[in-house]
Amino acid sequence: MITSTRRVSPDKSEVRIAFSLDSTQDRNDVAELSQNFPDLEQRLQPVPPCVSLRESVHVYREHCKMAREFHQVKHDIAMLEERKRKLLAEVVEDDQVAMEIARLEEEFNLLTEENRNLASVHMERAQQLESLWLTDQTGPEDS
Repeated sequence: MITSTRRVSPDKSEVRIAFSLDSTQDRNDVAELSQNFPDLEQRLQPVPPCVSLRESVHVYREHCKMAREFHQVKHDIAMLEERKRKLLAEVVEDDQVAMEIARLEEEFNLLTEENRNLASVHMERAQQLESLWLTDQTGPEDS
């Protein structure tokens, strides 16, 4: 591990920098993690770490993990919005079907009432016809 301490200006405190040159595993891991996240704005893209600093690599990994989670959440939201759109379309269709059923029930009730009235009138006319027929049959005999 190499450590260096420097004073940037006389009125500022010292800055300490530490890094190790023998950690090649972190470099390989970072190369594997190096990704582009098209869902993220450019300013939110993970910045490749300073591979010599473990904390930088750790922050980069966490940032990539959050970016993947963001992508998954965004995908889930899109799926849920599509499902919502389909369900709303079904609700509209169900409402239209319910209105059509109500219209048909009303029409059925009106036609049923009209049918009753027509059957009643038919019955009355049939009785009148029969009585006229009987009167006609008995009438000429009397004359």
